[in-house]
Amino acid sequence: MPVGELATHLPVSRSAVSQHLKVLKEAGLVAEQAAGTRRIYHLNEAAVLALRDQLDTFWDRALSGFQDLVERPPEAKRKRKGHDRAR
Repeated sequence: MPVGELATHLPVSRSAVSQHLKVLKEAGLVAEQAAGTRRIYHLNEAAVLALRDQLDTFWDRALSGFQDLVERPPEAKRKRKGHDRAR
C-alpha cells in the first residue's frame, strides 16, 4: 500500500506513518517498490517470521523463568531472600 492509503486506516498522521515505515524499512521488516511517483510498501514476510521466532524464544525463556520462580518450594525462596539481603 502507499503511505496515504495506510494512513487512512490508522489513527496517526501521514507523516507519522512515513516515519514508522522508514524505521521498519531500515529494520528490513518492510520493503518499498516505486510505482510512478508513489512508493508501494509491503511486508518482508521472511523478516517478520524471523522476528516472531525471536520474540517467541524470548518470551518462552522469560515465562519459564517466572514459572520456575513461582513453583520453587517455599524454603528455597526463603533461602534466596536471605542470600539477597547478605549482599
